[in-house]
Amino acid sequence: MPKVCFICQKGTIPGNKYKRRGQIKRTGGAGSKIVGKTLRRFRPNLQRIKININGTVRTEQVCTSCISAGKILKA
Repeated sequence: MPKVCFICQKGTIPGNKYKRRGQIKRTGGAGSKIVGKTLRRFRPNLQRIKININGTVRTEQVCTSCISAGKILKA
């Protein structure tokens, strides 16, 4: 089962993780520097819930933003 929301098709998106070194300026340092970048993935917050689709009850993966926005009808 793919990591995709059933309602809005929100899926994984690529991004970077930065490794920093040095004390930041507001605490008296010379500023932090980026010394490494690593690829990572941002995944949606998916929940397996029972939803009602045209009178039939199905268990699907839905993101929490769709659940809180009321885009689904819980079974």
